[in-house]
Amino acid sequence: MDKIKVLVIFGTRPEAVKMAPIVKALKKNQDNFVSKICVTAQHRDMLDQVLRIFDIEPDYDLNIFESGQTLTQITCRALRGLEEVIEDFNPDLILVQGDTTTVFSGALAAFYHQVKIGHVEAGLRSGNLYSPYPEEANRMMTGVLTDFHFAPTETSKDNLLREGYDENKIFITGNTSIDALSWVIDENYKFEEEIINKIDFRNKKVILLTAHRRENIGEPMKNIFSALKDIAKENKDVEVIYPMHLNPKVREIAYEVFKGMQSVHLIEPLDYLPFTNLMNKCHIVVTDSGGVQEEAPSLGKPVLVVRRETERPEGIEAGTAKLAGTDRANIYNELNILLNDEDEYRKMANAVNPYGDGRAAEYIIQAIKDNF
Repeated sequence: MDKIKVLVIFGTRPEAVKMAPIVKALKKNQDNFVSKICVTAQHRDMLDQVLRIFDIEPDYDLNIFESGQTLTQITCRALRGLEEVIEDFNPDLILVQGDTTTVFSGALAAFYHQVKIGHVEAGLRSGNLYSPYPEEANRMMTGVLTDFHFAPTETSKDNLLREGYDENKIFITGNTSIDALSWVIDENYKFEEEIINKIDFRNKKVILLTAHRRENIGEPMKNIFSALKDIAKENKDVEVIYPMHLNPKVREIAYEVFKGMQSVHLIEPLDYLPFTNLMNKCHIVVTDSGGVQEEAPSLGKPVLVVRRETERPEGIEAGTAKLAGTDRANIYNELNILLNDEDEYRKMANAVNPYGDGRAAEYIIQAIKDNF
């Protein structure tokens, strides 16, 4: 059999993390595959951090990032660059991951050149086209163009079946983020940020906060931060760490709400390596991120999802996460339960992670070999 030529496309930090295990798996299977990597660099610095961590050298770098870029600009620049890459490499299969503008652009470029498309982490749905925005639309449009749907869970497969996709083209694999975690967690990890090294993780209940969603900016984010402020004020054994998103609107709200709070540590964004190791040390995770909802349960950390809906209901159903919404009182109440009810905390911390066994990349590679 001729080797399958695979082009792996990604452009943001989360995509890079989740594609890294696949890149490594393809390199191990050189008897069956010829693979090349193309990064759009929709993100730049954050993407480069992950490339260094996993020792990945792209074959093509479109370097499209520009400060203040719009979704239209990202899409147009990615399409133009990917056209040249596809014509140069002439792949048999293009792999994209997730729901970013790079993912949709990669799928569209593949379709325009009649190249087969494999969608990693296919089938996630929130049910609201504008939440998360633009991710929900990106993954749905990518699904229409996809030949191989690599669904992380049974739930994501069911979503695809309801939309009429061929069951023979859907493969349940688990999520590659769990594969990646196993390479980077170090129980003795030392942080560059001294403020983190000084925290007493053994005797303090540390809450790790991540918040950046477009749809949460404004009153919802103020509610999230205010609930955490109330919790930190009332519980002397609680400390909050918030690696702030770079969005100036997010930072403005954080500085306004948390002003003067000694037990709330506002720090700069963390690279993937320190962030995952911080997550491993904390007590509870409060997040509006998608990927964190998958990663934290595999580390035994209860997750409060501060969004109105989530495209990852498996964690809610399994009991590893709770959908707290963006109501200040509800977030406060849910945190209070986890901080003061040991049985409830253990129930969430010990729930079985629904996102796979850490071999997702292996299953994806096998599915391609068996079905291409």
